[in-house]
Amino acid sequence: MIPLAGVLLGVLAGLAFDVSVPLELQPYLPIAIVAALDAVFGGVRAVMEGIFNDKVFVVSFIANVLIAAFIVFLGDQLGVGSQLSTAVIVVLGIRIFTNVATIRRLVFHA
Repeated sequence: MIPLAGVLLGVLAGLAFDVSVPLELQPYLPIAIVAALDAVFGGVRAVMEGIFNDKVFVVSFIANVLIAAFIVFLGDQLGVGSQLSTAVIVVLGIRIFTNVATIRRLVFHA
């Protein structure tokens, strides 16, 4: 119930306040969101498998976002930012779909 209340509160706060991302950070926002979603779906999977650890989740969440943003930053510095952004999105997308497939199997026993 607490996570659902947190999500609802976050959505309402996002709608109530005018949140703007500085122009220089905008390329990193989509990558950070996908990395955060990867950690969230991994956490949901861990809860359903009965192996969830809150410390592991928090560290995974923060590390995923920071590492993904750093890879994109490094790509920007090397002049291959779009290629590394695509690579990060593909890898995290595969992880998200793998976690969602596992969650589906656990929910529907199929």
